[in-house]
Amino acid sequence: MSEPISLLLGVHAHQPVGNFAAVLEEAHERCYRPFLHVLHRHPEFRFAAHFSGWLLDWLLEHHPQDMALLKEMVARGQVELFGAGDCEPVLAAIPHRDRVGQINALTDKLSRRFGARVEGAWLTERVYIPTVVPALADCGMKYATVDDYHFLCTGKTAEELDGFYTTEEDGRHIDLFPISEQLRYRLPFSPAVEAVAYLEGLAREGHRAAVYFDDIEKFGIWPETYEWVYEKGWLEQFIEGVLASPLIRTETYRDFHARSATRGIIYLPTTSYIEMNEWTLPASAAAVYDDLVEREKRAGRYESSKPFVRGGIWKNFFMRYPESNWMHKRMLVLSDRLAALPPGGRTAALTDHLYRAQANDAYWHGLFGGLYLPHLRREVYRNLLALEAALDAVAPRPPLTVSDQDFDGVRELFLGNAEAQAVVKLDAHAALCEFDAYGLVHNFGDVLTQRTEHYYHKLNVSLDAASQAAAGGEGIASAHDRVAFKDAVGPADVAPDARPRRLFADAWHRLDGETAWPQYAAGAFKAPLMSAVFTAPLDGGEVTKTITLAGRTLQVAYRLRNVPGGRFSVEINLAMPSCDGYSGRYILADGNIPCGFGQALDLAVSPGLTLDDRFLGGGLRLTASRPVDIAARPHYTVSQSEAGFEKIMQAACLTLSWPIDAILRPAGSALGVQELTFSLEIVADK
Repeated sequence: MSEPISLLLGVHAHQPVGNFAAVLEEAHERCYRPFLHVLHRHPEFRFAAHFSGWLLDWLLEHHPQDMALLKEMVARGQVELFGAGDCEPVLAAIPHRDRVGQINALTDKLSRRFGARVEGAWLTERVYIPTVVPALADCGMKYATVDDYHFLCTGKTAEELDGFYTTEEDGRHIDLFPISEQLRYRLPFSPAVEAVAYLEGLAREGHRAAVYFDDIEKFGIWPETYEWVYEKGWLEQFIEGVLASPLIRTETYRDFHARSATRGIIYLPTTSYIEMNEWTLPASAAAVYDDLVEREKRAGRYESSKPFVRGGIWKNFFMRYPESNWMHKRMLVLSDRLAALPPGGRTAALTDHLYRAQANDAYWHGLFGGLYLPHLRREVYRNLLALEAALDAVAPRPPLTVSDQDFDGVRELFLGNAEAQAVVKLDAHAALCEFDAYGLVHNFGDVLTQRTEHYYHKLNVSLDAASQAAAGGEGIASAHDRVAFKDAVGPADVAPDARPRRLFADAWHRLDGETAWPQYAAGAFKAPLMSAVFTAPLDGGEVTKTITLAGRTLQVAYRLRNVPGGRFSVEINLAMPSCDGYSGRYILADGNIPCGFGQALDLAVSPGLTLDDRFLGGGLRLTASRPVDIAARPHYTVSQSEAGFEKIMQAACLTLSWPIDAILRPAGSALGVQELTFSLEIVADK
């Protein structure tokens, strides 16, 4: 009779920092609670679990009884708790000092609250880079889990991946377990009896271990899974089938690791799970990659060639999305500033803001990842701005600085004071990429540009046909295989923006109907006045744009000289937490409330308006030195998630425009000049 195979089953539980309380409650009710209660009834079924530190804090506060259940399971040796970065950062994307700090923070929490001995590490999104090994080893981690794909890329075969290997970097070593892709796609989507039979088949073939570590959200939160896993009893059936099988034993990673020897040395490439490697690619490159994979599959070669048909790496998201890159580089600068404080200057509160700003979710996007979700980006900026304001109080910055902070080849101008900060991209648009209110702890410039995504080709796929093909028989379809629509999406919804979504981006509309964008060149930066002056030629004339920050007020003044007739417009994209309804509304100068941010608003010759956001506790007051036409529209983006395609409101987009009469200079007269100034004042509830 074959030796029993060790089932090393691990689950990863995480919710993004700043996620909605209702989402957390639903996740607990449909997944975390029932999963723990089912496993608690089977003390002989051993497994591993990783809870991100932020989620763990929330569960301990809101559901202490279920956490007491988990603590009991730890005490009886049924469950092994895994460590990681406390706020679930991608370790590859943060400095070594923060890797060590984040890992130790979660380890201390697990030891203090659960009495857990932590020896294993979960890598966020299974992103592996060799340089994380020293941090893991320095924090006492003996082993970590990564995808079997990582190992296949080194030339290993599937038959060799039934244990762990050892790697080293910079004089430290750690052992690595390969997570089975086959198990990831079977649990919990195939019938329980088939999953158990698959494990028994591995045992008969002589495999020592079957390694599984994946999102616990597959057990209740993914579409259709709550009914499948709990109401139809998949989890109970699977546990009972495994425990009844003489060919399978459950084991913790710690116990298996303690009694087993390494299978040898290994050096893994920088990579993540195979789906992520496609998501990191730009749309055009992802299409080429997809075509190559499909050709290999049709030729029957894919299983042998897939380790060598690779996509990109996780950090490519910073290349794909300028908004992600900007957040990331802002975070790195603040991490350096925090590390540079004198001894005793770094407080727990400052560290907590940094660690929360390093949470991975808002920095990437694929089927998962929350870059498209404004509330997750808002939470990153909330922590960045709170940290920045605190650092400015103890280690002040100059009020005006210029640097290329995000390494995109374009410098940025920072204008700042204790109340506000304006960041201007010094490119031809001379527009703001960030406008911060320190009192409200909010970045009004946090707006995502609509761009083409590779998966938009799925919009032409029939939902019913795709779902039936994905299911393919018994069981349920994984979110990776489903095509669904949360919102009606048409071609116009996925048209890419012609330019980045910024504040005070200008356009010139000629009388013949053509539109041009002024091409500004930077002029003088005046630190005492906290202002910057830009000039651009305009149809034989010239436009001068002056940006000034004074207290809580941003002023942008336009001066047009010797310009022919036409219309000048200014686009202001504003990230407002409340998209619509009473909580997010426009207020006119006379006090009337015409609509919310989610509706269209057209005002003729208006002196301005207020954007009032009850959730934010304040907003912005826009005034013009003379009346202008105002067109306000909601700005949406279209993205995919495990629940389907959805339209998400990113900003309130205001277009301010006014006619320009021909102001050509008559012979022998002074230059014709027209001026207009806009003020954008941060207002807070009293």
